[in-house]
Amino acid sequence: YADLEAYLSRSSAYCYGAFMQGTNVYTQDLNKKHSILILGNEANGIRPEIHSHINKKLSIPSFRPQQETESLNVAMAGAILLSEFKRS
Repeated sequence: YADLEAYLSRSSAYCYGAFMQGTNVYTQDLNKKHSILILGNEANGIRPEIHSHINKKLSIPSFRPQQETESLNVAMAGAILLSEFKRS
């Protein structure tokens, strides 16, 4: 384990964060050579002190936009986002 805020302060990697109100992951160019994906927990999301280190906020669009989804399980969201990074 490491202090994430300290690590991100020293890192030159492009930092993506998963947010409910982010940019649709399927419309983004995710072809960054050196990047980090930050995921928060289902209840509180990413800690506020980490927000300033994030370069791009991503979201997974709802299959049915008219239905409000509270959140996805973090493991499921991570799998979806990482598969999109691999596809890009």
